[in-house]
Amino acid sequence: MSKATGRFNRFLDFVERVGNYLPHPASLFAIFALGVVLLSGVFANLGLSVTHPSTGETIAPVSLLNLEGLHRMLTEMVRNFTGFAPLGTVFVSMLGIGLAESSGLIGASLKKLVLSAPPRLLTFAIILAGVLSNMASEIGYVLLVPLAALIFYSAGRHPLVGLAAAFAGVSGGYSANLLLGTVDPLLSGISEEAAQLVDPAYTVNPAANFYFMAASTFLIAGAGTWVTEKIVQPRLGSYEGEADVDEAMTTLSPQEERGLRYALVAAAIFATFLIWATLPMTWELIPGAGFLRNPETGSLLRSPFLSAIVAFIFLGSVFVSVAYGKGAGTIQNDTQVVEGMGKAISTLGTYTVLVFFAAQFVSYFNWTNLGYIFAVKGAEGLQSLGFGPIFLMLSFIGLSMFINMFMGSASAKWAIMAPIFVPMFMLLGYSPEFVQTAYRIGDSVTNIISPMMSYFALIVAFVARYEPKAGIGSVIALMLPYTIVFTIVWSVLLTLWIVFGLPVGPGADLYLPN
Repeated sequence: MSKATGRFNRFLDFVERVGNYLPHPASLFAIFALGVVLLSGVFANLGLSVTHPSTGETIAPVSLLNLEGLHRMLTEMVRNFTGFAPLGTVFVSMLGIGLAESSGLIGASLKKLVLSAPPRLLTFAIILAGVLSNMASEIGYVLLVPLAALIFYSAGRHPLVGLAAAFAGVSGGYSANLLLGTVDPLLSGISEEAAQLVDPAYTVNPAANFYFMAASTFLIAGAGTWVTEKIVQPRLGSYEGEADVDEAMTTLSPQEERGLRYALVAAAIFATFLIWATLPMTWELIPGAGFLRNPETGSLLRSPFLSAIVAFIFLGSVFVSVAYGKGAGTIQNDTQVVEGMGKAISTLGTYTVLVFFAAQFVSYFNWTNLGYIFAVKGAEGLQSLGFGPIFLMLSFIGLSMFINMFMGSASAKWAIMAPIFVPMFMLLGYSPEFVQTAYRIGDSVTNIISPMMSYFALIVAFVARYEPKAGIGSVIALMLPYTIVFTIVWSVLLTLWIVFGLPVGPGADLYLPN
């Protein structure tokens, strides 16, 4: 707890207390699933119904509060879990990315990026490295954040300036990246489940937000650099204390350098293969070109390449990680490869429990028609207000930001929000991919000031190494300028995206086809 006084700090204390009273996300889903069962019985008895805007069909609630409902919940419990779209994609992605982490590839790559940056680009490089680290979950928090503090200290600057810059990139820039990571298939799977409440054939590709993410990467890195140099650095000034510098963290060993060279060659080989496989089929001079394109249209849209993007995340990660491990000496045999993958899967225990209850909640929402009914009623209410896409999406960003202050898990929040908001916006003509983009902005920008974010306590501990009296309020005050600036620049970017009608990802337009 922070001992700071004042109205704002009292508000932050209130946020912390309220957040601490919330049950675990898995328990929340169990409660929500029970709530859906009870509400289905109530609304069915009330005779509530809506009309499908496209078919004219009357949609009425289906009660689960009866013997037939009980039988269905019991007999389909396992199917709900194993058929939950994000489950398999996350596990497959983590097999590859987990090996990249356990082999040391990701850690060495981040150090190489930061240590190779010219002094005048150091801040930008650290924030950019933080954004890119998001593809591998916690590696940015446990490696890059303390590394950035030590690098700034070694450069004669305040270590907390480097720490703040890295934390802003890792957590505040969570929805920007030049690469796809574990969160992309996770969120797209949840969006797909929600979209199928309206259109059972709708699919959401893991690369659905890639164009917007890639453009956001350099925007967030630039905005974070400005905040660091113009606001955070002048506020903190020079550092008078002393810190222990771990030489291993601030240098690359010869083994790591060799491993990175091996990885670079492997990455080039894999990239060449993907380019060959996705070249236009008309390139007859290159045998087999474009074999991963859509065989009927020759397009990359709805092609085997995009449908198998998770498989390529896995295969590419394994291929490059093994090459790094051979060069660095961290992988000697296939047993270590399997153990590296197993270590990544072992971290998903709590996530698996959460998915079990989330899958039941989403299935019940689907069976009872409550998700669709809420969506239609909500869409009718929004339509009557006459708001355009800019106001609606900026408002949705604000709602996501607020909820993120009380519930840290991106997937848990989206699993609760998507079944309501994705169908609601679809009925207004907006694509699930567009809605997911707006959610990801709101979910990211308040991460760095939310005490409920899972790594927030770790960041407080890192800060306390250099400022022993620092607490939660100190960290929030340090990071709040990033939240404000990131919110503004990301909202402006989304507004421009809407104005110019740009797709947010491959085959992911802003609006549904008429």
